[in-house]
Amino acid sequence: MKLLITALFFLSCAVTAQNFENEWTGYFSYVSVKDITQGNDRVFVGAENAVFSYDLSTLEINTISSVNGLSGEPISSIYYSSNFNLLVIGYENGLMDIVRDGNEDILKVVDILEKPTIPADRKRINHFTEYNGNLYISTGFGISVYDLDRLEFGDSYFIGDLGAQIEITQTTISGEFIFASSREGGIRRALVDNPNLINFQEWTTFNAGVNWIGVQTLGEEVYAMRTDSRLSEYIPGVGFVPVTSFTSEVVDFGVNDNLLTITTVAGIEAYSEGFVLQAMVQNIPGFDVVGQSGYNFNSTFYYGTEEDGLLAIPFGTNQALQILPDGPIDNHPFSLDVAPGELWVAFGDVDVNFNPFPLTNKGISHLKEGSWNNFDFEEALSTNDIVNVAINPNNTGEVYMASYNKGLLRIVDGQPLFRYDNTNTNLNSIDPNGTDVRIYGADFDRDGNLWITQSREDEGLIKVTPSQSFQKIDVTGIIANAGSTGALGELRISREGYVFFTYDQDGLVGYNPATGQFNLISEGIGSGNLPDNNVRAIEFDNQNRLWIGSLMGLRVLFNVGGFFEEGADVDTSPIIILEDGVPQELLFELTVTDIEVDGSNNKWISTATSGVFYLSSNGQETLLRFTKDNSPLPSNNVQDIAVDPFTGVVYFATINGLVAYNGSSTAPRENLEDVYSYPNPVRPGFDGNVTIDGLTARANVKITDIEGNLVYEETSQGGSILWDTTAFGRYKVASGVYLVLITTEDALETKVHKIMVIR
Repeated sequence: MKLLITALFFLSCAVTAQNFENEWTGYFSYVSVKDITQGNDRVFVGAENAVFSYDLSTLEINTISSVNGLSGEPISSIYYSSNFNLLVIGYENGLMDIVRDGNEDILKVVDILEKPTIPADRKRINHFTEYNGNLYISTGFGISVYDLDRLEFGDSYFIGDLGAQIEITQTTISGEFIFASSREGGIRRALVDNPNLINFQEWTTFNAGVNWIGVQTLGEEVYAMRTDSRLSEYIPGVGFVPVTSFTSEVVDFGVNDNLLTITTVAGIEAYSEGFVLQAMVQNIPGFDVVGQSGYNFNSTFYYGTEEDGLLAIPFGTNQALQILPDGPIDNHPFSLDVAPGELWVAFGDVDVNFNPFPLTNKGISHLKEGSWNNFDFEEALSTNDIVNVAINPNNTGEVYMASYNKGLLRIVDGQPLFRYDNTNTNLNSIDPNGTDVRIYGADFDRDGNLWITQSREDEGLIKVTPSQSFQKIDVTGIIANAGSTGALGELRISREGYVFFTYDQDGLVGYNPATGQFNLISEGIGSGNLPDNNVRAIEFDNQNRLWIGSLMGLRVLFNVGGFFEEGADVDTSPIIILEDGVPQELLFELTVTDIEVDGSNNKWISTATSGVFYLSSNGQETLLRFTKDNSPLPSNNVQDIAVDPFTGVVYFATINGLVAYNGSSTAPRENLEDVYSYPNPVRPGFDGNVTIDGLTARANVKITDIEGNLVYEETSQGGSILWDTTAFGRYKVASGVYLVLITTEDALETKVHKIMVIR
């Protein structure tokens, strides 16, 4: 019989990741601990898609995220090699990141990720075992060997029946043998130094009908854990025989510090050789935990939880020290709103059809003065599926949050105060026996009224007065089926006080509160020219133009003022740009998720698949483009954007976490008292832009050398401008002092500022 033996060889495919710390900040959640490792007097913790370390001597916590060069993908396993001073991070998609001590560069190893012969659902990295300078990587397809000295792959082993790909959960070395456990039946064993391990026939199978989550060596003993939380021990000549079972689900299984550590959802235990219990923890005062991972070192348990971060618990006690970097409560933000110096974050969700189920009970987060204050589900008054945040611009201490199931949450002075629903207002519930009040859109008018939309309700447009009176407006005259189908979504208010809101079945609706008039635009020339009736984002710019994002692209409504006039042209317009001389529609057929306007009237636009676009005020120029490949965005699916008008910082809520870009466009000031520039001085080697901030709207800015020669001139659109330190783009200016001469639009105020340039 001829046997086909398959070998998989990886070429060395590694790149150095870019560090973005100078321009970006990561705001990741570290509450969910996926894996733990230890080395060099530090404990390393893999959270959902970022890592933090805890220094056992200084007690200092440091984080590593996509801002430092990590991929931002979901982490599945981490391992620290004390022999090579390397932290290896494995991901669910097969990617590996390698962090070298004392080196800011992160090496991305893409061999498994990019191997076309391995199905995507078999690339997950499950576990690392180090032996003789090699890393044995347990994956969804088998085992790969990685040389830690040369930082390159060796062989890969397909050890299923007839050489098939099977998921290997762990490997361990015991004496001359390597053992490999599988979720797809059995434990394999072979001679670890056998040069022909690529041949599946060199591997012996034990307990083929049983599925395993891990196999570990403790001294001379080999233990294995079944997927049904039953422990077995290897007996030579017999195989794996039962030892005991655990009543709680076993979620982690490893040998650390010469002890077998068994972690369940309810606790953690450590055993010495002979399966002698050395320590255990079941109940932890102050924490209602669900375990996910575990480790022990120096007679201390490190217990990784689902929602409470890392807990350090000394042997013999049940008193825990919580080790947790500051961050939001969850890693899947959906909605943001910002006031100067603070940010509110909500973690609800709806799908493309506005289906909120399954409901999310994640709580809310508040960033202020650089620190996070988190409110869990109960502290947020049991308000689930929060999908929109609206800060009162006239009183930033008052915040409303729209729930697509539980009504409207009011927050005052940083504390959840009251939830409005069908039990205490005239809001109606879809569920006659409970609360299903689906609020989505929310925006304030100039008089301090909050306007909201409610789905599956005839009176789906609601004005909430400053005294919390709910005034409902019937929309069935313009949306006949509003009470039974579809969803009323985003809402924005124009300069005239017109209320615009979306309806996913028919397009965009406008309402004039002064006259009670409605109008609706939808797909088709003459009907509104929307690219798709399912509009997901609307925003007014500083010129009162309404920018509209749908499932299938972008439009702009220029005739906002005439929207209710009979016979008026209210068709929206695409933005047409030239690409290689060929006219193209900007964001053609892309799903737009949010649109925000900054202080310079430029547009930040997020998409569901293609990251973020930063457009000039008229949309003709793409000033910046951020994707997962060229920025710290942990995903190209960006749900929401918020721009701090005071600092220019731009926050991005992605499906894999929150990051912020240190933008430079701020809102205009009332006067020129606080003009400043940065960096100043401009030092040798700096190749970026100097930001001149603190400007009034449409201020004239002239920059001259000390002799009065003009090198730059611009009129501000917002509160800041950028100077590239060139003389009108022709050449870099020489070293010296440059005068910034600023005049307000009405010429009643002037300011002279100085910038030092050092070449």
